[in-house]
Amino acid sequence: MAEVLVLVDHVDGTVRKTTAELLTAAARLGEPSAVFIGTGFESARDTLAQYGAAKVYRIDDPAVTDHLVAPTAEVLAHLVDQTSPAAVLLPSSAEGKEIAGRLAIKTESGLVTDATDVQPGDGGGVRTVQSVFAGNYTVTTAVTKGSPIVTVKPNSIPVQEAPGEATEETITVPLSEQATTARITDRKEKAASGRPQLTEAAIVVSGGRGTGGDFGPVEQFADSLGAAVGASRAAVDAGWYPHASQVGQTGVSVSPQLYVAAGISGAIQHRAGMQTSKTIVAVNKDAEAPIFELVDFGVVGDLFQVLPQATTEVQARKG
Repeated sequence: MAEVLVLVDHVDGTVRKTTAELLTAAARLGEPSAVFIGTGFESARDTLAQYGAAKVYRIDDPAVTDHLVAPTAEVLAHLVDQTSPAAVLLPSSAEGKEIAGRLAIKTESGLVTDATDVQPGDGGGVRTVQSVFAGNYTVTTAVTKGSPIVTVKPNSIPVQEAPGEATEETITVPLSEQATTARITDRKEKAASGRPQLTEAAIVVSGGRGTGGDFGPVEQFADSLGAAVGASRAAVDAGWYPHASQVGQTGVSVSPQLYVAAGISGAIQHRAGMQTSKTIVAVNKDAEAPIFELVDFGVVGDLFQVLPQATTEVQARKG
């Protein structure tokens, strides 16, 4: 059975949910092999084995971890050359997609980004599903050259545990001079908000122009649900919320189980980043807002009245 390489998404050994999803997808295609780059492997070992990693390639080399993404792409290219994998799966983050693009060039392989499903192809290979043209179309894609390189959107693959014993192999990869020309000189830990990461959250509550800059009701409702908080481009451009929280074509793409859009009109730019969500709810005063064309449930009303009532009801039911 051919190996399927999975780039582990972690922070100092704390494995993110995206990795469990990638390992689940990898098991459909072949034998999952995790690629762990960085420190903290001891903390990650059990989690990787729990979700089916049959092998783990370990790289804890400052030459890789102290530079930007180019060394990681070279590490994966080396493994592709050595193992001829059935596919390489990466998280669909900004970093993951840049690594994937570099890897595709180095290995002369086909690349698919932002896949929402990964399955074996009818005649072998890999078949993926993704939304294109700002989410207006869903397409099925097959890579026809090299080892398929696929980035997968978080919350797209239902996680399945497959406990086993993962063999470990520490590898060293010689890096080119070009890969180490951009070095990381400083790192600062992001301030903890107490909320889940936007791209990984099962529930996202976003606010837009209709908030008028007051995200209080949005944040309170999100906290009652244990949700992440997002924002539309209009809200971000107005300086009401951090750019890192922007959901949309020029922000981050999310695919949670539940997406709540409060005071967001539903411009195509925003819809492109959230319309693969499993269930969508909108709250807007304008009954003609384009967002209502997309939603599963819509509430025509003032978010400053609707969200506090919803927050109170959620808290009462939890209590």
